[in-house]
Amino acid sequence: MASILYVGTAGSDDPTRAGLPFNFAIGAIEAGHQPQIFLAGEAAYLMKDDVAAAIMPVAMPPLKEMLQAVVAQWVPIFV
Repeated sequence: MASILYVGTAGSDDPTRAGLPFNFAIGAIEAGHQPQIFLAGEAAYLMKDDVAAAIMPVAMPPLKEMLQAVVAQWVPIFV
């Protein structure tokens, strides 16, 4: 089992890029890995409830759902 770090720098201005670290982390969990997420710059604002609720990435679940999924799996999120 590998530990994988996903780094996000995109904020609400690019919803799809903002959702990628969370989507990748969910995939890593399903593959049996231990993901971690590091949010830098504008991506730090994604941790605000109202911002997370407004992010709708293309071809992914809403950010709020993905955030809830990684939190439920105890994925560390560093801001």
